[in-house]
Amino acid sequence: MDRQEIDTLVIGAGMAGLTCATRIAREGDAVCVIDKGRGPGGRMAARRTEIAGETVSFDHGAQYFTARDPRFKAVVEEWEAQGVVARWPAAGEDAWVGTPGMNAPIRAMAQELDVRWNTRAHKISYTNSRWHVDAGEDRFSAVALLIAVPAEQAFDLLDGLAPVWAREVAGATSEPCWAVMAGFAQRLDIEADALRDPQAPISWAARNSAKPGRSGGECWVLHASPQRSREIIDLPPDEVGPLLLDDFFRQTGAAPAAPVHLAAHRWLYAMPRAISGEPARYDIEIAFGLAGDYLHSPRVEGAWLSGNALADLVLWDV
Repeated sequence: MDRQEIDTLVIGAGMAGLTCATRIAREGDAVCVIDKGRGPGGRMAARRTEIAGETVSFDHGAQYFTARDPRFKAVVEEWEAQGVVARWPAAGEDAWVGTPGMNAPIRAMAQELDVRWNTRAHKISYTNSRWHVDAGEDRFSAVALLIAVPAEQAFDLLDGLAPVWAREVAGATSEPCWAVMAGFAQRLDIEADALRDPQAPISWAARNSAKPGRSGGECWVLHASPQRSREIIDLPPDEVGPLLLDDFFRQTGAAPAAPVHLAAHRWLYAMPRAISGEPARYDIEIAFGLAGDYLHSPRVEGAWLSGNALADLVLWDV
């Protein structure tokens, strides 16, 4: 296991982690980002599959995002110029989606950084004014350590390292969500491309194939409500798909149709409950920080603002 000395190590390559890492790297620091996932996305993930000989991408995590803060608006405009996001009026006047998948802006950010996928941190220590992290086959020695993962995963890393922060993070529990990806041979008899009903078993449904930059035939993504998701939380995916598809047809009144593709994915940490306080945490004495949407607001923009706030704190320290 080779030892790698860097300035800053970021754990978590989602929106918060990559936002923070991008700003720090642009100041000339040697930054590395590690993530246990197989590729870009996190909760902005897109899953590719083949249906009737054509490759189709499903946005099975975040369905869209909004941009209201002037700083985030400016970044979204840059993404639009790069062709990695586009407006999606079906979800609202200020709704944006990644193109050709929701993970497109994450992928674009990651390409500019040293990101190691399939790399899980399993041992962390702090000695001689440096952080030492064993992750997969890598061993890092860094001046600063920044954690930007969902609250429940952050707690696992913080427990024993920073008990005060661990207790805070423990209050940011997340709601689960079962997501279903369904493809059909013909267009369903449903006029709207996006349906929202927080009180129903299917709290969100979107005609994924109607989003900008998508290809393929009639494809839908269904999100079960937190209550419905908890009811079936431990069922296997091949049982969840048909159950939630039945819920969908009952809710919409559309004639049931047999899917040509059906898959389900369980998000255990889909919707975090934000905790009070600053949008990021940073201990200047040991160069240790936290970022994540649970510190600001459970939205893509909230994750970006938290990551940007942590970068402010780190760069001020420099």
